[in-house]
Amino acid sequence: MNMTNNSNTNDPKIIVALDYADAASALNLVNQLDPALCRLKVGKELFTAVGPQFIEELTGANFGVFLDLKFHDIPNTVAKACSAASNLGVWMLNVHASGGLEMMQAARQAVDNSDIKPLLIAVTVLTSMNQAGLNQIGIQTDLATHVLNLAKLTQQAGLDGVVCSALEATTLRSQLGNDFCLVTPGIRPAHASQDDQSRVVTPADALKNGSSYLVIGRPITQATHPLKALEAIHAECIHI
Repeated sequence: MNMTNNSNTNDPKIIVALDYADAASALNLVNQLDPALCRLKVGKELFTAVGPQFIEELTGANFGVFLDLKFHDIPNTVAKACSAASNLGVWMLNVHASGGLEMMQAARQAVDNSDIKPLLIAVTVLTSMNQAGLNQIGIQTDLATHVLNLAKLTQQAGLDGVVCSALEATTLRSQLGNDFCLVTPGIRPAHASQDDQSRVVTPADALKNGSSYLVIGRPITQATHPLKALEAIHAECIHI
């Protein structure tokens, strides 16, 4: 499967971030969206507030769900968490690449042993981090090299791809091949605010750079007409 085939409408490239604190607020948005045009990302805040049953409600409405919990713990604990997440029927889940090779391999085995086998990806460097932030936690390697090193380790562990900034997508695509999934947050249409993201790219540029899927939050969730905003970005994506 070529993860860079951006025109396949059966594989929508937009992942809408459900950054809400409660189910009612999230469902108010979800009910305005079209599962043919997007998937949904559920992160720590919403999952902690509403629990696994909410994931089942989303999948029951035909939405693919990216469970964005970024597991990072000892290998056995991460493996069990990935197994539990797989059994929820999610489309994708993730771990932190900085957890290391053994941890990621344990996650891979757990997903492979599950009846439902979601895509398993790893986080390289959060898009809120810049070089100064990386240096502050004791990593002196330049950011682009650090991302590439973590992505190579992820591929070595047998995972399906990574979360990365679209600014690194060109390098990662050339180094890791067309079948390696690149999921890119920090996506903002040209007219939108950057908010708290330090490294941002437009949807069109992200796909041109080699991104497989685009995580988009506020440009859709805070739009006056969320479906119209989604449709506009989707139209841009399918013409790349």
